[in-house]
Amino acid sequence: MPNAAGLRPAKAPRRPAKRASQERRLFSELTRLARFIEAAKRDIAAMHPDEIRQKHLPTATDELDAIVAATAEATGAILDSAEKLSSIGEGADQALRDQITEQATRIFEACSFQDITGQRITKVIKTLKEIEAKVADLVQAFGDAPGAAHGGKPTAEGEAALLNGPQLPHNAVSQSDVDALFEKE
Repeated sequence: MPNAAGLRPAKAPRRPAKRASQERRLFSELTRLARFIEAAKRDIAAMHPDEIRQKHLPTATDELDAIVAATAEATGAILDSAEKLSSIGEGADQALRDQITEQATRIFEACSFQDITGQRITKVIKTLKEIEAKVADLVQAFGDAPGAAHGGKPTAEGEAALLNGPQLPHNAVSQSDVDALFEKE
């Protein structure tokens, strides 16, 4: 129908309908993304990232540092003994001296494991520290999820509570403490 000026009104472009459809899809995607982020926050909080960052990762790196130190100490003792054997062999006849030298050399060669092991463990420690930093970033980015449970780790009972393995030097009971326990009985 012509208007007052005698012109026909232009048809409304289809773009607004298409744009509205795109906006609805975009809104729907954003809603799904928001739900996904909320679920991720709940999942991260349920993993207790602070506990992982503050307890588990530092304990793991301390344990690995202790392994490196104990291995280095044991390797030093082995190498010292091999050197003493070599010097003892110097006073023996040639055949025995050759056997002792051969075995001492094998000990020296076998102890190269300590250097390689130390290097590999150092790489693992570095990786754990990077993971620790990433977990800290996640905790900072997500914070605590609403309604997340922060329960502690269940404590072991019975024999499981006794299975702690070797202790780190600062956590271990000293030999004098153990001796004192036996003296009381």
